[in-house]
Amino acid sequence: MSKLKRDPILAVSLALAIASCFLIFPDEKYASYINWKTLSLLFSLMAVTAGMKSIGVFDRLVNALLSHIHSLRLISILIVLISTFMSMFLTNDVTLVTLVPFTILLFNETDSKGLRNTLIMETIGANLGSMLTPFGNPQNLFLYTTYGISFSGFIMFMLPYFLLSLMIILVMTLIVSPKGETGQVQTSMKGPKMDYLRFAIYLSLFFIAILSVAGFIDHIIVFAAVIIAMLLLSPHVLAKVDYSLLLTFIFFFIFIGNIGRLPAVSTFLKSIVTGHEMLTGIIASQFVSNVPAAILLSGFTDNGKALLLGTDIGGLGTIIASMASVITIKQYSRLGGKTGKYLITFTILNVIALAILTIFALSQGIC
Repeated sequence: MSKLKRDPILAVSLALAIASCFLIFPDEKYASYINWKTLSLLFSLMAVTAGMKSIGVFDRLVNALLSHIHSLRLISILIVLISTFMSMFLTNDVTLVTLVPFTILLFNETDSKGLRNTLIMETIGANLGSMLTPFGNPQNLFLYTTYGISFSGFIMFMLPYFLLSLMIILVMTLIVSPKGETGQVQTSMKGPKMDYLRFAIYLSLFFIAILSVAGFIDHIIVFAAVIIAMLLLSPHVLAKVDYSLLLTFIFFFIFIGNIGRLPAVSTFLKSIVTGHEMLTGIIASQFVSNVPAAILLSGFTDNGKALLLGTDIGGLGTIIASMASVITIKQYSRLGGKTGKYLITFTILNVIALAILTIFALSQGIC
């Protein structure tokens, strides 16, 4: 119950699933609702990244990259770029969970304008950088597997939008990044002692998972390999997997599956979504966040790529458009940061970036 209170998206998905069960009584078709491939791959990637995080891989990498820089502006730009590129492989959530505490440690003044702007830009970087790969965020992996998009086709479709996003991120960061020297910054951070054997195993599992996403290895093999490796090496890491996200997927699968069996409702929703996948993805993301929006809307359109783009750039905008954004503001507020100023700046920068990307997509004939 306490988990449901802390995770409103999980609570909503559960409520919708239960309500739909009164409309379509549970039967043998329920099992077909679940996209087991998405769930197994998502679990495998989360478990492996949790394992690498547990031995301090990412902390050490970021610290090594930042330890010899003497300009606040360069530090801000670099950490935003690290966030953008890390999210392609580790998901936006994992990237921000790793980088936000590190960024806060870098700046002595917890409510400084420089810290606030850097946190906002690294959040935008994580949300936009994650669009480029099928495993960059949960909705990408779901839509990639649901619509059977090829690995190369996914990258090539998203590449122009990623490159434009990268330009937006760089320009915005240059404008809002702090000035000064590293006399105001701490550039050292101790992490757990590195276990090179575990690192080699986790890295191997990560590459195997990527090969599975690309279609070269069966996802069941990867799932089994990850489970066995974690049980033998670090069983405690399994507890760090975000099971609430997996449950959210399952509950939404049940809801969408049941709604799809109600002809009148399904036809009505298809009439709204079809032909406007990107725009409905953007709008829905502003209110329920992009992961649930992708799952909900996928049941009513065959245009997976337009929906993919809509929910990816739809992660910009409101603070809940991407739940990864909530990670940053929660940690900032715990340190006494002024969330009012944060939200104003966050919203302005997000809306500008969202508007640019939406206009560009519309100019390409995607709506």
